[in-house]
Amino acid sequence: MPELPEVEVVRSGLERWIRDRTVAEVEVLHPRAVRRHLAGPGDFAAQLVGHRLGAARRRGKYLWLPVEPLGAGTAPDRAVLAHLGMSGQLLVQPQGSPDEKHLRVRVRFADAQATELRFVDQRTFGGLSLHETVPGDPDGLPDVIAHIARDPLDAAFDDDAFHTALRRRRTTIKRALLDQSLISGVGNIYADEALWRTRLHYDRPTAGLTRPRTAELLTHIREVMNEALAAGGTSFDSLYVNVNGESGYFDRSLDAYGREDEPCRRCGTPIRRRPWMNRSSYFCPRCQRVPRTGA
Repeated sequence: MPELPEVEVVRSGLERWIRDRTVAEVEVLHPRAVRRHLAGPGDFAAQLVGHRLGAARRRGKYLWLPVEPLGAGTAPDRAVLAHLGMSGQLLVQPQGSPDEKHLRVRVRFADAQATELRFVDQRTFGGLSLHETVPGDPDGLPDVIAHIARDPLDAAFDDDAFHTALRRRRTTIKRALLDQSLISGVGNIYADEALWRTRLHYDRPTAGLTRPRTAELLTHIREVMNEALAAGGTSFDSLYVNVNGESGYFDRSLDAYGREDEPCRRCGTPIRRRPWMNRSSYFCPRCQRVPRTGA
């Protein structure tokens, strides 16, 4: 599943091309793509036609488009939530261009712009769904993701509260970073990268982390995510792309993830990979040792 930088790249593209456009037609080409909309494909389409889409929003790895009600001056009370899953893509394509092999949903607009929004998903793990928003939330947060924590690039993210929650959680640091109710947007790739930069082993207990150590970790999380954003995200294959179908290239700058047996860029020790929670963890055995005590 794409992580914060990849989702933010898609969000910014949608804001440019989709914001304030009114939906004229929705074509669901595969019902599985809207399976989370329990009322079915026909209702999903009918609920969008004639409505204007607001600026794309994101919290962590989750992306949504506010749906503005009919009538002026009314705040959005619904949103289209996009689950990108393992291979989902939101593409802005010229009308009349050839359909992608795995095109699942097409959205056409009632304006002179000759572009349409397409949801493409090879593995069909992702999808689109319509949800009510949290009452009073300024971003129109869909209610089904109200439990998701703010991400470290969010101006409202509370570093002190995160440190306190981290210490109380009494788990290991990588498990905590992937807990989206504690901090959102961090997945396997950027967790490994931030831990390498902070010289923390992925199984380091959180209970012993000092406030300065937590602050250092957050600094590195933000640094690596901002660097990835500048590079368009991390794309190991053609599945993770922006709205124009272009891949990111941050994979060329990774220091730990995917570099098994390659020398650590700090000390030269070969990077190791270990199975971890049905994933893999990459680390330097010299730079990221498990400490006996202290942080």
